[in-house]
Amino acid sequence: MKINGQSYRTIWPDPADNSRILIIDQRQLPHKFIIEPLTTLNDAVVAIRDMHVRGAGLIGATAGFGMHLAAVHALPGKVQEALEEGLRLLDKSRPTARNLKWAAERILETAKNGKSDDEKKSIVFLTACAIADEDAAFCKALGDHGVKIIENLSRAKGGETVNILTHCNAGWLAFVDHGSATAPIYAARDAGIKVHVWVDETRPWNQGSRLTAWELQQEGIPCTLITDNAGGHLMQQKMVDMVIVGTDRTTHTGDVANKIGTYLKALAAHDNNIPFYVALPSSTFDWELDRGSDIPIEERSGDEITTISGLAGNGSIETIQLTAPETHALNYSFDVTPARLISGLITERGIVAAEKEAIHRLFPEKSSHDKKE
Repeated sequence: MKINGQSYRTIWPDPADNSRILIIDQRQLPHKFIIEPLTTLNDAVVAIRDMHVRGAGLIGATAGFGMHLAAVHALPGKVQEALEEGLRLLDKSRPTARNLKWAAERILETAKNGKSDDEKKSIVFLTACAIADEDAAFCKALGDHGVKIIENLSRAKGGETVNILTHCNAGWLAFVDHGSATAPIYAARDAGIKVHVWVDETRPWNQGSRLTAWELQQEGIPCTLITDNAGGHLMQQKMVDMVIVGTDRTTHTGDVANKIGTYLKALAAHDNNIPFYVALPSSTFDWELDRGSDIPIEERSGDEITTISGLAGNGSIETIQLTAPETHALNYSFDVTPARLISGLITERGIVAAEKEAIHRLFPEKSSHDKKE
């Protein structure tokens, strides 16, 4: 996608040296555009844990390249052991996003096909690149399928603007390219459909105000920033035609874990008869978990609630205190939206009902994971 008119992905190997993986440091956006190099496994772990990168697909791609960096620095004859340690450390960095462990496990398994250190390292790098390429391709396909929903709404409104509400950032900054929730929006723009996006600020990290609004502005998509709690009011006032969000983990039965506050938007949409869609590449499905209540929910530092960062008058990014000293804060990063509140899941293979049988029909190769009847 575009930044100041130039195309970027969110993560890529340095063309001159593939032992350097380049990322956009999202902590600095929208005020500063900084490309940060990752050169070790620990760099990748820190980038994921401290949210230099964030979003399900990008976390998965970063984990893949983190495994590559683990292999690059492995001792002779110890590549497989280094990858096993890499999986362990990466899996601890952020527990909710399914793509992270999926990518690391995929690389660990494919590396076993290598007969020498060099062969293993080559396999790992090519697999990490394939994971990133697939993420971008899957998100492009999400847009091709999801745009049909927007087309139908536009037709029903006689060509008037379709107003879409989104929560957090499930744009191209959360993936390698295109995004999940934003992919249908970009496809609608490209098809000449009039769209406008209501952007939740998404406290406490403000991924909506800092990232989604900026990203949409870069792409020329009309958008309006709102407080997290304004969505229900807009729905009551008939100012929202549909909701599209992303997800960090979705059970094979259709329950969705996404950024905290998503559940409340789903409840408001349900109460106002507004379609609520979740967009995700299939790498985000958890084929082992039957219930959303079993998804591990990350709890982050309360400092993210009691402080806030922004651009100061001197051009520096500064953090200030919002609360009285010693204020206790509880900071869950995700909540779970039950399948019954979801109008459909937009995947790279098409739009599917958020229920077990339909999901497994769309992905029949995953049926071996279906343990409980």
